[in-house]
Amino acid sequence: MAGITISSSELVSVQVTSTANTYGVERRFERCLTIAALKAKLELVTGAYSQTMILTVYSKDGKKVCALDNDDALLGSYPVDDGMTLHAEDPTLKANEYSDTSKVEKFELSQDEYNKRTDSVRAFKERNKLGRFNEEEVKRKEAELKAKEEKEEAKAKTISVGDRCEVSVVGQPGRRGEVKYVGETDFKPGVWVGVQYDEPFGKNDGSVGGKRYFTCPEKYGGFVRPTTVEVGDFPEEDLGLDDDEM
Repeated sequence: MAGITISSSELVSVQVTSTANTYGVERRFERCLTIAALKAKLELVTGAYSQTMILTVYSKDGKKVCALDNDDALLGSYPVDDGMTLHAEDPTLKANEYSDTSKVEKFELSQDEYNKRTDSVRAFKERNKLGRFNEEEVKRKEAELKAKEEKEEAKAKTISVGDRCEVSVVGQPGRRGEVKYVGETDFKPGVWVGVQYDEPFGKNDGSVGGKRYFTCPEKYGGFVRPTTVEVGDFPEEDLGLDDDEM
């Protein structure tokens, strides 16, 4: 065959695609395989039948290199290199036949039927009193949440709009500002404190989710839990700039 080179490497690594599956998988084949033997191996990979399979080789940039059209020839007699693609076409198969799940019958189980099963995750948790099936644990968590909410509400009563404050959130340095809002919000349950920081340490301009709670410059506003806020004599910090510095 004119223009054909034979590589000395015993194995070649290629991407294999097909009419039924265009996603492709990587496979390694011996160059001493005949094209007929190669087609037989590709049946399980591509879903195409060896008798009707048409093999084409494409380069890494998607250009056609050659067709593997001689069943008696060796794979190594064709210019197939690592990284190239072997595409198997089969006129008896439909495109994406094995990747289209729209027609696959799905197993569905009603909630009542699921609750009756003894081999489900729910049954396992129920037997071992885990999660919501542990009444004592559920009551303990509910009590903790209620106590936390009551603590937040009590602290919120000591905070008023216009107060100077310092916000201390775990893992972040203290940030000073002015209280602009105290109350419930639509974005999360519970009581929140809206703060306009002295510096652009915030996340908003006083509005969240399209609802405005107060007004301030962008990135100067933030909402925090009442227990992270201390009100008092917290003047704006001196940034240490001289009159000639900006």
